[in-house]
Amino acid sequence: MTRPTSRDVARAAGVSQATVSLVLGDKWTGRVSPRTADLVRSAAAELGYRPNLAARGLRLGTTRTALLVVPALTNEFFARVYTGAARVAAAHDFGVVLYPNPSPGGIGPARDPFASARTALDGVIASSMAVDALEAIKGADLPLVMLDSDPAAGGAAAYVNPAIADGIRRTTRHLVGLGHRHVLHLAADVDTWTFHVRALAVAEALAETPGTRLASTRAALTVDAARAATEAALTRRSAGSDRPTAIVCDDDILAAGACKAARRLGLRVPDDLSVTGFDDLALATAVEPELTTVALPAEQVGEHGMNALLAVLDGRTWDAPELPVELVVRGSTAAPPRTA
Repeated sequence: MTRPTSRDVARAAGVSQATVSLVLGDKWTGRVSPRTADLVRSAAAELGYRPNLAARGLRLGTTRTALLVVPALTNEFFARVYTGAARVAAAHDFGVVLYPNPSPGGIGPARDPFASARTALDGVIASSMAVDALEAIKGADLPLVMLDSDPAAGGAAAYVNPAIADGIRRTTRHLVGLGHRHVLHLAADVDTWTFHVRALAVAEALAETPGTRLASTRAALTVDAARAATEAALTRRSAGSDRPTAIVCDDDILAAGACKAARRLGLRVPDDLSVTGFDDLALATAVEPELTTVALPAEQVGEHGMNALLAVLDGRTWDAPELPVELVVRGSTAAPPRTA
């Protein structure tokens, strides 16, 4: 059965399509008589006509749709961000379109999927890790909310940040409190603000205690890359006082790779080497021993991101503090070996 159109409704009611649009768009008062409005509504009901809300939104310049730009969804953190954003959006009769950056690894330039759809969006929420994908929609003049991004950089209408630096400082101080004085920072090989903040926070926290040393190495955000980078870093340093007794990792995936490297080198976690992660993914409790890590409020990040966009669209200023994080201490950290 062919779906009825506004033209069919106009023909059945004996009016123009413009009149149908006014009545069904609830803009008829003072322009169309009540009797004519009733005729249009009756004809639409008899035909089973439903207006195309998306098309109407395009004409009115709003579709109540937000775009969430994230790296590739191989990381559950961003799935949880989407869950939070979608929950708030649904409460405000908004939809959220998820756009994972399709470039390799979810990081780097992406092709433009929005050439014909820019006008179907009311605003954009984007992770700093997918910032290159934003090149695809530059010039669209859409309100932009950045997640986990540098507020000083400007260019966005609002920012939503978890307390990343605080989480790394807590992790580093936890290790120092256990007695560790030589720490390796396994950094994500990604040139974004959030990872620059982590590197700075590790150094600052260690500098608070005299006699500490910091080494660093970088790896792509995969378990295999982290394993290889950790093996190389630990092999370069002989056993004993020159070898780090703890590794601070930029996320749980890197930490899993660091644990694999330790096993391959004959080191026990945490007896010989303590390892910490970041994010508190499901992976953190899947490895043995379970990871000491920093739990990020991923769903709250999504919720605040959507609330920030709604505020901007409503002409209100969004100014919220960083979202608190939590250090979760598990079995992957302990006091350093006495030989150290």
